[in-house]
Amino acid sequence: MGVKGKKAMAKRLKKGSSQLSAASVKNESADFLPLEGGPGRKLPKSENPECTATVLYIGRIPHGFYENEMEAFFRQFGTIKRLRLARNKKTGKSKHFGFMEFESPEVAKIVAECMHNYLMFEHMLQVHLIPPERVHPKLWKGVNRRYKPLDWVQMERKRHNKERTLEEHKKLMEGILKRDKRRRKKIEAAGIEYECPEIVGANQPAAKKIRFEEE
Repeated sequence: MGVKGKKAMAKRLKKGSSQLSAASVKNESADFLPLEGGPGRKLPKSENPECTATVLYIGRIPHGFYENEMEAFFRQFGTIKRLRLARNKKTGKSKHFGFMEFESPEVAKIVAECMHNYLMFEHMLQVHLIPPERVHPKLWKGVNRRYKPLDWVQMERKRHNKERTLEEHKKLMEGILKRDKRRRKKIEAAGIEYECPEIVGANQPAAKKIRFEEE
């Protein structure tokens, strides 16, 4: 090989190395290389919208962990705007789930990440962020009303001691006599000699008819 041939070989090697280096730079900036060959490609950048959710769903709330306890516990993360624990309308007992709203979306996100599947009183808390478009408009209706325990003894006393009409009293006595008759039959079927006491007020006296003398 002459001098000209050596110079041409060196020129081709230099050109090939420059092309390889340029291709490697392109491939490094690319996200993936297609299997069928060709230049590298970049994936389209997806814009991640900022999380603006501030409302949390909290499920599997244990017994005894109510409004005051929840507010005192979750206050360590940040300021709580509103808190609602689902309760039975009739008995007032907890339904073991509720909702909580924080002032800052970042705080709400941290609470959801930290407290999800958190073990509390043998219950695994379920904490999820609720997107703003999925928050029900009536979710916070009556949130300021606090639950007051019902006095069931007083309510039953009022129901038992209420004034009844003659028809209501008659219906009440019919039920009492019916139950007493079934009880007497059971005692007789068992072969027990027992004299059941008479029920006071079973026989109501008939209303007296007053005849006015004609003048």
